[in-house]
Amino acid sequence: MRLIAISAGTYYHIESLEAERYARFFDLVVPPEQLADGLLPSDCLFVPCRTPPQRMIGQKSSVAVHLDAGGTVIAMGESRSDLWAPAIVFHERPTNWWWWLEPEADLGNRVTAPSHPLMHGIGKDDVTWHLHGHFDVPTGVDVLAEDREGRVIAYVDDVSTPGRLVVTSLDPIYHHGSHFMPATTRFLDKFLPNLKAWING
Repeated sequence: MRLIAISAGTYYHIESLEAERYARFFDLVVPPEQLADGLLPSDCLFVPCRTPPQRMIGQKSSVAVHLDAGGTVIAMGESRSDLWAPAIVFHERPTNWWWWLEPEADLGNRVTAPSHPLMHGIGKDDVTWHLHGHFDVPTGVDVLAEDREGRVIAYVDDVSTPGRLVVTSLDPIYHHGSHFMPATTRFLDKFLPNLKAWING
């Protein structure tokens, strides 16, 4: 199965998807507008953090066709996946950029499915930098991570379409590609190999 990544051409996409550290995980990197040119049902489409939603909204039908054909879509944070992928209900929240300065600071994010193949080796510290929002999820999804209030911030949806959606509000690609927030690099060091192994069975 090919792992095909969208790139909007931003500095953080180029650094995260094409630089030496992670480039080996992606079989193809394309702009959103080329999605319809050769996406196969067996492909896994990876839409990285902070992909401009207006560019993905134009590809909404391609995403739907891919899922209807049994394909997989990975929708990372701050790309407003609720605007271009089905069955996603997202709630934005104000971001506390300075929570870590508080006494005994604990953002409260936690991994809820440590045995899931996507989360192998990923712990609380690896999903902790800040929060942008949470999701309402359909009954029957696999919840991977939650915030302090038990609201879903990462999940796998095998029930809403014939395909598979992996959705998160976490935005590690942006922060790794911007060279700050070390937790995001730790997360990707584990998540991308896990993803590659998972999609290849």
